[in-house]
Amino acid sequence: MTTDVNVRVPVREQDAAERAHNFEEVCYGYNEEEAVCESTRCLNCQNAQCVKGCPVAIDIPAFIAQVKAQDFEQAYQIISKSSSLPAVCGRVCPQETQCEGKCIRGFKGDPVSIGKLERFVADWARDHGIKPVGAASKNGKKVAVIGSGPAGLTCAGDLARLGYEVTIFEALHEPGGVLVYGIPEFRLPKEDVVLKEIENVKSLGVKIETNVVIGKTVSIDELMQDEGFDAVFIGSGAGLPKFMNIPGEQAGGVFSANEYLTRSNLMKAFKEDADTPIYRGKKVAVVGGGNVAMDAARTALRLGAEVHIVYRRSEEELPARVEEVHHAKQEGIIFDLLTNPVEILADESGWVSGMKCIRMELGEPDESGRRRPVEVPGSEFVMEVDAVIMSLGTSPNPLISSTTEGLDVNKWKCIIADEENGATTKEGVYAGGDAVTGAATVILAMGAGKAAARGIDEYLSNK
Repeated sequence: MTTDVNVRVPVREQDAAERAHNFEEVCYGYNEEEAVCESTRCLNCQNAQCVKGCPVAIDIPAFIAQVKAQDFEQAYQIISKSSSLPAVCGRVCPQETQCEGKCIRGFKGDPVSIGKLERFVADWARDHGIKPVGAASKNGKKVAVIGSGPAGLTCAGDLARLGYEVTIFEALHEPGGVLVYGIPEFRLPKEDVVLKEIENVKSLGVKIETNVVIGKTVSIDELMQDEGFDAVFIGSGAGLPKFMNIPGEQAGGVFSANEYLTRSNLMKAFKEDADTPIYRGKKVAVVGGGNVAMDAARTALRLGAEVHIVYRRSEEELPARVEEVHHAKQEGIIFDLLTNPVEILADESGWVSGMKCIRMELGEPDESGRRRPVEVPGSEFVMEVDAVIMSLGTSPNPLISSTTEGLDVNKWKCIIADEENGATTKEGVYAGGDAVTGAATVILAMGAGKAAARGIDEYLSNK
């Protein structure tokens, strides 16, 4: 295989017409020949900007050099020093705005496909039974990690490598957090990818206890005072959905994306024989423009609906990954942009029958830097739908903060924590990820988990 150094090796994908009707993974990733060919495009920069763009600071030139040398095991060990979830990150990270966005190759052509190479290495290691290397011995100190999503798994993995005895407490019946309840099977396979990544973290000596709701089953103070944990990391995510508070929002057939995706992803409601029901609408509106909105829309499509993304700004302002928008369009999702709901309409039985919307236009930039959407007077219209999925973001559940004395939160109910080391206002308690920032990306949560692991290690080393 030969390549133009300015053009990335294309990645194989499932045909759009076929995948719109199944939940199998869309992207097939690279095979060995393709990965090695793509790796030759890397310039192996000495002052690698791609590493600076990676929230977990993977030594990208070093692992790609090993791919080029066809030493895939060594490439995996280099990645796993920095990342506990490479097979996940290779699939769902917004590489285009992070590592690949900094790639020197991108100035004259396509950046190196760092994410696809990371995915290839992680999948190769899984298929060949390669595990990350753990600590030679334990140091006798115990750390509790609350939540088994990307922040918690990363913090736990890093601490285990440093010799700590780590136990993760997960509220749900399966570990993985947003990786299992939030991201669909067609983007992130649960059995072959998420479960295997969790097994790798457990292979470092990390214990995971499910069905433990911190603040109900046991409190943080009890973990530290009665169960002997020397420090606690809170990575409980942000699972509390937001709504628009418009008339009719209580009608039957209005769902949060959080509930809708949890039913499908965690409870497998998309399967015909599933115990958990899910509504299979004929015409569904998804309100929002982020990755979660794309996930909900593409799930509804696969369940048989005509699906509309309703977003109040233009395509240029869509916060979702370019790849996710591209895939959604390929599959037939309809984008109703510069459109905003003002009322949900219901029939005599109280079920959604339509959504009254108004056209928008973009005005001056707001505090986020994006142009502010402004209503166009007299432009109201009704969209006939039988289900509405609200994908407007999430906030942290206040259960932990409300049951932990001395743990301060901000006005959005997010835990206040130091960005550099994760330290909260309560001694020995650290936090990171969506519980601190509100809903963000998997890789940013992982970066926060790493920072907190460093903070906890420094705290306990000096105690």
